[in-house]
Amino acid sequence: MPKSAVRKTRLFREFSKLPDKYVKHNYLKNLRGATNDFLDNNQDLTKSYLHLLLFLYDLEFFTIDYVASEYGMNKKNLADRMIYPLVLAGYLYKHFDKLTPSQTLEDHLFRDETKYNYRVRYALSQKGRLAVQRFYNSL
Repeated sequence: MPKSAVRKTRLFREFSKLPDKYVKHNYLKNLRGATNDFLDNNQDLTKSYLHLLLFLYDLEFFTIDYVASEYGMNKKNLADRMIYPLVLAGYLYKHFDKLTPSQTLEDHLFRDETKYNYRVRYALSQKGRLAVQRFYNSL
């Protein structure tokens, strides 16, 4: 790949920005500062909690198994260190608790989850959604 043609007048500058036609908006340029400011204002969140909330923002509900496989964490560590503290803080809630599935015969015949091995479905609470939206606005 050939070098870009840069004018000689820019030879002694500290930096030179690319034209707007190549880079439209760079919202993540201020990611570090926005993260630090946001976490200073929200004492009950840590950086890892914020990252998990950002990951979960587009999901209606989820299981711990799904998030562990997609997020790349151990299931037990994710549950103990991330999910349960966020539930206690009010950022997540149990969308479908245990023993929730219906008792119809069709459900028991065609699904491998019964009321005894049903996995809890969690979801982002209103507090969690508003926190993520505040972070996006700060970017």
